[in-house]
Amino acid sequence: MNKIKVYQYDAFADTPNKGNPAGVVLNADNLSDGQMQEIAYRVGFNETVFVVKSDKADLQIRYFTPGHEINLCGHGTVATLYSLKSKGIINKSDKITIETKAGILQVDFFKKDKTLYVLMEQALPIFKPFKGSIEELSYSIGLNPDDIDTSIPTVYGSTGTWTLLVPIKTLEAFSRMIPQNKLFPTTLKEMPQCSVHPFCLKTIKKHTHMHARHFSSPFSGTIEDSVTGTASGVMGAYYITYITPGMNALELIVEQGDEVKRDGEVHVHVTKQDNDIKVAISGTAVYTDEITIEFK
Repeated sequence: MNKIKVYQYDAFADTPNKGNPAGVVLNADNLSDGQMQEIAYRVGFNETVFVVKSDKADLQIRYFTPGHEINLCGHGTVATLYSLKSKGIINKSDKITIETKAGILQVDFFKKDKTLYVLMEQALPIFKPFKGSIEELSYSIGLNPDDIDTSIPTVYGSTGTWTLLVPIKTLEAFSRMIPQNKLFPTTLKEMPQCSVHPFCLKTIKKHTHMHARHFSSPFSGTIEDSVTGTASGVMGAYYITYITPGMNALELIVEQGDEVKRDGEVHVHVTKQDNDIKVAISGTAVYTDEITIEFK
C-alpha cells in the first residue's frame, strides 16, 4: 500500500475552516495522472494540488477537482505556495515561476503586518459573449430574471479557467441562490463545461468592492467553491473593461464565502496598457489539517 500525505490549507483566510480549503501534495513526481485523480476524488475538496518538477520553471503545479484536471486554480496556488514558503522548501526570497496548463506564471511573496502573502500572476483575460437565455440562467441558480443586472453584460471570462460572470442587483439575492448545477450544460450552450459566478457591486464589508458566489461545473464533482482566486481575478479584468473602462490600474478586494460560513477575501491587482490587461491576485493561507490517503 502506498501512503500519500495531503496537507489541507485554507486559502484567502488566516483562520482555519474559513476561506477555501485545498489539498496539497508537495512531492508528486512519482504519481500517475490516474493516481492524482483518485487522490483528488477521495480528498473531496474542490481542488487538490500536486507539485512536480519542471524543466521550464521553478516548479510545476497540477490541479485536480474530484472529477477532472483543470488548467489553473487560484486558491490552490495560494495554498501550495504558502505551504512551500512557510515550510522553507522555497528559499528564494521574493519571486518564483510556476508551470501550469495555463502557461508559465510568476508568483511573488510579501509580508504585511507579519502575515505572509502570495501574489500570483494570471493568464491574459479573455471574454466571450453569453448568448443564452437570461431567464433559464436565473432559474439555474435559484433566482428570478429580475434579480440579474442587465445594465452590465453577462459574459464568459477567463484568466486561466473559464467561468460565466453574472451581475446581480442586490446582496439579498445571494442568500436565495440555490444552484441546480445539472442545468448548467444546457443553459451555457456556448461553454457547457463552464462554472457560474454571480457577483454584485454591493458588499457586506465596508472595505471590499465586490461580493460573489461560485457554482461549480457539474463535471467537476462539486457544487460550490467558497472563495475563488481565478474567478476573482477575471472579475478584476471585467471591472476595468466594462465598469471603469477609462482607468489604467485598479486594486479591488473581493469578498466571498459568507453564505456558506467560509468567508474570505481576495485582493485583485489590475493594470491596463494599450488595451492589454494584466491581472494578479494575492492572499494568505493557513494550515488546517493533514490527511493520509492509502492506495495500491
